[in-house]
Order: sequence, then C-alpha cells, then structure tokens
Amino acid sequence: MSQTTSTKKAPVTINTEWLSDCSGCHVAIVDMHEKLLNVLEAIEILHCPVLTDIKDYPKANIGLVSGAIRTEHDRHAAEEMRKSCDVIIAWGSCAVYGGIAGAGIVHSKEEIFDAVYGNNKTTISHNSPTTGISPFEKLVTPIDEVINVDLYLPGCPPHPAFIFDALLSLLEGRAPKATKESVCSRCNRTMVHTDVDKIKKNFEGVAEKENCFLSQGYICLGSVTLDRCMSPCPTNGMMCTGCAGATMQVLTEPNRDIRTEIADRMSKITKISRDDIISEIEYSAKSHYSYTMASKMIGKKPTFLIKKWIANTEAEYE
Repeated sequence: MSQTTSTKKAPVTINTEWLSDCSGCHVAIVDMHEKLLNVLEAIEILHCPVLTDIKDYPKANIGLVSGAIRTEHDRHAAEEMRKSCDVIIAWGSCAVYGGIAGAGIVHSKEEIFDAVYGNNKTTISHNSPTTGISPFEKLVTPIDEVINVDLYLPGCPPHPAFIFDALLSLLEGRAPKATKESVCSRCNRTMVHTDVDKIKKNFEGVAEKENCFLSQGYICLGSVTLDRCMSPCPTNGMMCTGCAGATMQVLTEPNRDIRTEIADRMSKITKISRDDIISEIEYSAKSHYSYTMASKMIGKKPTFLIKKWIANTEAEYE
C-alpha cells in the first residue's frame, strides 16, 4: 500500500511599517473584509504596528511601507525594512509622493514648530519640544529617496481592491492589474459644453449629478489623477482632490502640469478663461498639490512655482 504525503506551501511572510502618515493605509487592510481571509491563508504577518508589538524587523518576503520620510526615525525604520524584506512596496501616496506631510517643504522647520507650538492658542506650553521626539529631516521626501522600492501603490489610502490585487500579484508571481487610467475612467459623469462663466467653490451649491464638475465650474482633479480609488468622490457628488497622485503623463512630461491641464480642459467646455482657472488653482496650490509636491517629479518641474504662488496669495491679505 502506497502512502502519499501532502506538503503545505510555506506562507509568504510580510512586514508592514508606517512612517509619517495617518495610519489610514493600515486601516485599509481591514477594509478588504472577507477577501482578507483569502490573503491570510497564504501569508504570515510578522511585523505590523497595528497588530503586533514586535520592535525589531524579522526577515520577510514582502515589506509594505506607508508614510513619508520626515524624521530621523522614519529614515531608520525605512532602512531597516529594506534590509529585512526581499520586496518593498511604497504603500499609499505619502510613501510614493510624500503625501500630505510633503506640504512641509514650503515652510522651514522653525515656521512649522512655531505654528504648532509657539504661536498656537490651543497649546498649553508655547515651547517647542526638545526631548522625546525624533528630529526632523531637512526635507519631507518619498521613501524611494532613501531606499530602493520594487512596487508603487499610491492612494490615500489605496482602494482595498488594489491592495488585494497587489498582494495577490506578488503571491502569484504576476504583474498587478492596476492601469494608468485616471479617476475619470470610472466616473459616470458626462463632460458637456455649458455657458458657465464663473469658478465655483466646492461648498457653493449642490452640483448636478449627471454632468462633469468641470462643466459646472467646479475644480475637479479627476482627469489628472491616477485611479487607485475606484472614483468614490465624483460618484458621490464630491470633486476629486488628487489623493492618488498625478497621472503618468503629468508626472513624466516636464511641460505638463496639473493646473494647465485642468485649465485647458475646463476652458474649452465653459466660458471661463484659461488664465482665470490657472490663477484659481495657484491661489489654492497647497490644496491642489498637497499629495505630490514633495515628489521631485512635481517639485522639480520648471512650471511648479509654489512659493511664488503662496507669496502672491498672502500678499492679498496684507
């Protein structure tokens, strides 16, 4: 009588780490719901700030790193993840582009600490902390300026479907299914010509459900933003704020820019002038570029003059 033995495939080991971010990317793992069970059958999580109390970095097959490099601790953690993991995924827009924390590049460390501690009515002590915190780096940067990255998964956070597919693609040894399409590719609104001649703020009125926000005079970044979200904002009546980062055309071509791309489209389907649209986006540049300004692909563009735009905006209030 022959005896057969079944060998169970060893699970893929995973470390996760969050640097300067809100931890939303880690929460997005739970949002995979029952699909998480399918992934957990094939993986073993070793280091994860929200699940484990392990301080060191065990050897692992895959490393998911969220957050930007903003402090000395961030740099150390990123370097340790690179040493311990065979594959590193830049997970979320903060890791890929610098994210919201990247807005810190337009201010000095002294200005930031003064705004948070020194000149802030909500703080008890108006002195900046000198102990117990990790010192700031000179600049906020994406993680690939400190360590090598194997796979980029932007989003704030990435939709659970993209996280699930990214993990599966690594487990199955295939390329991820993520495409280079924009948020508009999943939006069911229709771009139409209108007689709108004034830019509207997102809090002004209720937008029509059928027509494109640009047609209605609202600034929407869907056409210049990479789809890693499944377009929930435009679908539910809110303009896209660009949280997954700019499309590859904007990122990789020096003369393409978020504000000019939006202005070109919007001015052709409304009666709002191209210059007025550009001025409006420059006026609120911290918001429109907030997720990507720390990335050299945006920050080093000759068309990106955010300090000048901020100075012009502040001059209006003097």
